[in-house]
Amino acid sequence: MSGSGSRIIVALDPPDDVNVVDWCLSIIGETRDLVAGYKIGLPLLVRLDSINELSLLARAMGDGLLRIVDLKLADIGDVMVSSIKPFIHYGFNYFIAHSFIGCRDGLGVLNSFLRENNAWLITVVSMSHRGSVEVMDSIVDRLLEVSVNVGAWGVVAPATRPEIIRFVRKHIGSRARILSPGIGPQGARPGDALMAGADYEIIGRMITRNSGPRHVVKEINKIHESLLGEG
Repeated sequence: MSGSGSRIIVALDPPDDVNVVDWCLSIIGETRDLVAGYKIGLPLLVRLDSINELSLLARAMGDGLLRIVDLKLADIGDVMVSSIKPFIHYGFNYFIAHSFIGCRDGLGVLNSFLRENNAWLITVVSMSHRGSVEVMDSIVDRLLEVSVNVGAWGVVAPATRPEIIRFVRKHIGSRARILSPGIGPQGARPGDALMAGADYEIIGRMITRNSGPRHVVKEINKIHESLLGEG
């Protein structure tokens, strides 16, 4: 399975005892041709020595892959736009924001800016940890409505609760992609989310904390091919 056909997005959340740039470049170099993209977030960003290192990471990922910034944005539109401008400048092209902030003066402003810059919005409608059931899952229908109304490219729904993925797919159809975290240490198995209706599985530690990340990615791609009848 080539990178363009893969359903894997690698979450680059580094361990404590590494040089984060070298660690990322090593994993990207080993897996770039086998995955759909990469996701970076605060665990990595707060440890960069310079914002210019973002450019190095984006160039390493290359064209044709999803280069996702996961800040879980949740603010007024103008503040969110200001927050992501450096990432746009350095070549990242997908951005995750919380859907509960709504469209007007919030996600609508952000998505307009993204579209003007050939970038795309991904909204969170449910999360992979157990606390998500306390509030978010009880209003997932409303969060989906916001996501659809704003024209989000994708939504985040948890591999740890396939019933949520099935609910999301039923209600959004093909209007947005579903990206699912929670594979590995959080309990979901590779392929669980895809079988429930997700388009991509976001996988971090199962790949990045293994001494042979390329081998792990190949094995997960094989599982996906087997389950989906691809190859």
